[in-house]
Amino acid sequence: MQAAAPDDPVAFPLLTADDLATLEAVGAHRTIHTGDELFRAGDPTPDFYVVLSGVVEIVIESDGHERLLARHVPGRFIGELNLITGLRAFVTARVVESGEVMVVKRDALRHLIATNTRLGDVILASLLARRALLVSGASEAVRVVGSRYSPDALRLREFLARTRIPHQYLDPDADPAVEEILHAFGVGTADLPVVITVGAVLRRATVGELGEFLGLTVANLPTRTFDLVIVGGGPAGLAAAVYGASEGLNTLGVEMIAPGGQAGSSSRIENYLGFPTGISGGDLTQRAFVQAEKFGAQMTAPCTVASLRDEDGYLRLHLSDGTVIAARAVIAASGARYRRLAIPELERFEGRGVFYAATEDEARQCAGSPVVVVGGGNSAGQAAMYLADRGSPVNVVIRGDDLRKSMSRYLVDRIVEHPAITVHTGAQVVGLQGEDGTLRAVRVQRPGGEQELACGALFSFIGAEPNSDWLSGCVALDGHRFVLTDLELDGNARGERWRTLGRQPLPFETSHPGLFAVGDVRSGSTKRVAAAVGEGSAAVRSVHQYLAFRAGAITT
Repeated sequence: MQAAAPDDPVAFPLLTADDLATLEAVGAHRTIHTGDELFRAGDPTPDFYVVLSGVVEIVIESDGHERLLARHVPGRFIGELNLITGLRAFVTARVVESGEVMVVKRDALRHLIATNTRLGDVILASLLARRALLVSGASEAVRVVGSRYSPDALRLREFLARTRIPHQYLDPDADPAVEEILHAFGVGTADLPVVITVGAVLRRATVGELGEFLGLTVANLPTRTFDLVIVGGGPAGLAAAVYGASEGLNTLGVEMIAPGGQAGSSSRIENYLGFPTGISGGDLTQRAFVQAEKFGAQMTAPCTVASLRDEDGYLRLHLSDGTVIAARAVIAASGARYRRLAIPELERFEGRGVFYAATEDEARQCAGSPVVVVGGGNSAGQAAMYLADRGSPVNVVIRGDDLRKSMSRYLVDRIVEHPAITVHTGAQVVGLQGEDGTLRAVRVQRPGGEQELACGALFSFIGAEPNSDWLSGCVALDGHRFVLTDLELDGNARGERWRTLGRQPLPFETSHPGLFAVGDVRSGSTKRVAAAVGEGSAAVRSVHQYLAFRAGAITT
């Protein structure tokens, strides 16, 4: 995002007289003077400003220096995607020529975007484009300092990348100049990983602390009671949030890591309807996240649900930080996680060469070195292609004898034909080798004996374990702890309460009335993005039916 960027008609549109008249109905005029700051980097989410006269510059501050990003003249508006997501400001808006602006409050802006299709589309497209420019051109807005071998630093980087927050990663092991930055902020080695941003230095930072500072967690919400709470921010949960909020439900989505779920870490999805040239999981889920917030859903991360209880007619979700959220209905979309390899050295290398996602951050760490991808599903196939295209020789290891049994045909064909990918069938990883926390090789057991493969990073995509622990004791689960719903519930699973209700479970309803399950956490679900989106959206219809039953019971 540079000073010349305002020539981009998408990111920096010029509002028409009709647009200004529409905004006049919800805005207020304010006189501005040279030297005024409309907001500073680090401030809570600012309002939406339209420049009527005068000039406002957008600058970013780093190490005592300022850099000009954009210059707004009359007819342009000021703001980026944090107007929708509620994050703190990453930049400073400073008046360089006196004049007048129109100020539109955030709630009024969100209502306008949701109700005025033409102007709303112009503004939303601009906000998305500006965030993309910030991510690529203003990375120093948030800086993460920590060793590339630090799992804690990797988690911070993954969170920022998946939430599309502009950030820069600094490795003190690789760049001696980083020591000067740490010294300037009074940060010692024992404080790493540290997050440096305008207004705060987070020492020994965790994802939870960073999310709270940025304004993404439940602590920043004005209320704790909702019509619908959705646990999980993957495709199923995001679809439920979009449909729940757009249909008038007071909706909250909570995600324990970062929006997107497993799909959010996919480098390329090509079999999702409407994207013939493919789309990254991060791009797809970011659009869904913004779409949900456009309709008024509150979205938070990271937030971990520890347990759920039925109290006083509400389903109460107890978060790991002690916060309690009440809901009239809950959709469990907490997904599944990849199983860990059963090898003794695994924990020593997790986050230091063993990964469960293949995104830009992980690929950068590989830097063209040989890698091993374990697993035969689509996620493994997408990771193998992505890493091979980035210059890494890739060994794909599967227990079965044929990739076609578990992977989409289009991916199999590409993998077989790619010169940098070798497939090892009937094989499994039995050991890891390395020193100083750096992975150097893996041992693979095959029918003919054991083989050692050079390996700078191992990517594991094996099996799936449901994230259903928080539902323990509340709902019926199958033998693998996936959640049973509707037709899969027999009389014993339903229990006495269903006989009292006098109705059958609704589609996607669990053994607990008012609690629904969709996506990978649900028993029998199809493990595909399109199927998850369909389940999430369809479940909202069942939520409406349940709330109607509930209202009728309360009335009578």
